[in-house]
Amino acid sequence: MGKLNKKKNRFIVVSLIIPVLLLVAFVFFPAVDLFRMSFTDWDGYSAESSFIGLGNYIDMFKNQDLWLSLRNNAVYFCVHLCMIVVELAFAVLLTSRLRAAKFYKTMVFMPYIINGVAIAYAFSYFFSPINGAFDAVLTGVHLESFIRNWLSDPKIVNFVLSFVSLWRFSGYHVILFMAALQSVSKDMEEAARVDGANAWQMFRYIQIPSIMLMVDFVLFDNIRGALQVFDIPFVMTSGGPGYASSTFTLYTIKTAFTFSNFGLAATMAVAIMIMIVVIYLIQNKVIHGLILRDRRK
Repeated sequence: MGKLNKKKNRFIVVSLIIPVLLLVAFVFFPAVDLFRMSFTDWDGYSAESSFIGLGNYIDMFKNQDLWLSLRNNAVYFCVHLCMIVVELAFAVLLTSRLRAAKFYKTMVFMPYIINGVAIAYAFSYFFSPINGAFDAVLTGVHLESFIRNWLSDPKIVNFVLSFVSLWRFSGYHVILFMAALQSVSKDMEEAARVDGANAWQMFRYIQIPSIMLMVDFVLFDNIRGALQVFDIPFVMTSGGPGYASSTFTLYTIKTAFTFSNFGLAATMAVAIMIMIVVIYLIQNKVIHGLILRDRRK
């Protein structure tokens, strides 16, 4: 048994060497260099850069356009967060004995496997004020009064883009929830039914606690995705009009490649990493606090 354990441990160590080296080379070292770069004024092409201390961090906090972009990210976050409940409900429905469930599963997941740029271009034509299909539909059902400049009105453009993001990513979350629900103990569910539990009690006291790890992952993915959204606003509006639909990532990339300020862009990249971690920790603490309070009742 001792030799077997040694071989097992040796196999584990050897198997982890390459992944760890790749992690260090492509994650750890770039992250450290990014943090170092955030204290410089590097323009992206010069051989040298100057150390400017906290100058980039001070400029970032004073940048009103960046704060506007971050507020736009909040729209994506809130819209997707509200939709998680609906996604979970769809997952429960599709894991039940529903006729043509396989067809619905395919249709729900299909948008996620389509290229994001292609989706953005398709919806750009869909919401076009000239020959867009959406305005044509509203005209066809005599709702012309609801027609707007969907991609150029600062008041609604972020909600339109959030809808496109929902259409693309909600199916992915539904599939994740379905996979988690299928792993719930059937014996536990059967015992609950025997004890007289209804569908709501099954969902609240059996299914939700059993898939909390997946719920945590989807919530984290929502934070990461909301703060890093790029392709949809970039293709559909280029962040316009002005910075009305710009996002934090879009503004960061523009700072680096348009304004040639890689030092400030690195500062924004560091900030977004910190925000993802902090928001996730706060969100996780709040949700688990609510669960514990519910259990005590």
